[in-house]
Amino acid sequence: MAKNIILGLTASIAIYKACDITRRLKDERFSVTVVMTKEATELISPIVFQALSGNKVYHALFAETDVWEIEHVSLADKADLILVAPATANIIAKISSGICDDLLTCIISATKAPVLIAPAMNDNMYKNKIAQENIKRLKGLGYKFIAPKEGLLACGKKGIGCLADVETIVKEAKKNL
Repeated sequence: MAKNIILGLTASIAIYKACDITRRLKDERFSVTVVMTKEATELISPIVFQALSGNKVYHALFAETDVWEIEHVSLADKADLILVAPATANIIAKISSGICDDLLTCIISATKAPVLIAPAMNDNMYKNKIAQENIKRLKGLGYKFIAPKEGLLACGKKGIGCLADVETIVKEAKKNL
């Protein structure tokens, strides 16, 4: 039986790499269910991930469904791993503070599965003392991180904050299952 990975997507420009992450996880025979923040849907259509994953894509906390279920709880329960890639400073701060104002943060709050976070953001945001404290706090609570790499950022300068390589993310996901 395939392990279930919830792939959380946030509004980082690195979201385009999540297409390859989804494909690679499927190649490894994982069942991938994509959960997008509202802001992430502004960058790329959920239909892309539905086609790549072969599963329904979730992106609204109070979406109408054909079946009665509390989605954030049912998704949290079926997860063997939650992978947030790319993870913005915003989502990391919300998780660290226990804020549950969207489907992804509610699922993370309700799960007993391991949570693996791959940050992707501007280097100033990544190095910000508050962001670093949020990461430190989450690590202390048992959340795992895949460090970003140095490279050309969306703003045009070089710095730390690029999403880790897809191969690294897939390898870490397998290791955390």
